[in-house]
Amino acid sequence: MTPEEAMAQISAHADAERAKGAKAYHKSDRPHLGVPNPVLNDLTKTWRQTLDVTTRVALADGLWQTDIYEARVAAAKLLTQARIRPDEAAWDLIVSWVPDFDSWAIADHACMAGQKRLVADPDRVDQVALWTQSEHMWIRRAALVITLPWTKQNNPKPQDIAIREQVLDWAASYVPDRTWFIQKAIAWWLRELSKHDAPRTKAFLDEHGDAMKPFARKEAGKYL
Repeated sequence: MTPEEAMAQISAHADAERAKGAKAYHKSDRPHLGVPNPVLNDLTKTWRQTLDVTTRVALADGLWQTDIYEARVAAAKLLTQARIRPDEAAWDLIVSWVPDFDSWAIADHACMAGQKRLVADPDRVDQVALWTQSEHMWIRRAALVITLPWTKQNNPKPQDIAIREQVLDWAASYVPDRTWFIQKAIAWWLRELSKHDAPRTKAFLDEHGDAMKPFARKEAGKYL
């Protein structure tokens, strides 16, 4: 399947009025087609089941390059799968998208695909660590979003605990950044962690909570 053929399938579900609303909601300058997320889910599920890994990676690359909102979401969904073998090309493509992040919706879809590849090979967290030093807010934020699986373990292994602590160090280094999306990402990570490790979340908030923005501190402690 070519990107053009995939775009034809996506475009068949376009809705101009919905596109107008979505573009306003996302405050985006890129083209929107107004295709609902469930439609993209169905299309990409079929593509994942019928295309081999090499074809899927190439298709995801082509869709991303269109810079159309739904195409970029579909590109991410094509690679959101726990088992992809081999997955090096998929991981490399997802990493190549990170500098393009400019909105939470597309970034979060891409990070969901990246989460699967990180869990498959946790050593890749070393690459993600470099993102925390970026001047690009969306890249720094992505380091927290893509590592969210490490908030969800009830019985983490030693390697998982080490990664969890590494990410908490990143979050602590982000606290002085007053950018709303950064504060929101810190709160998101801590809120999810609190469901599985309340004491560690409380310890972080005891140490850094007063320096966080009030809304972020409140959200982080929502389930404590």
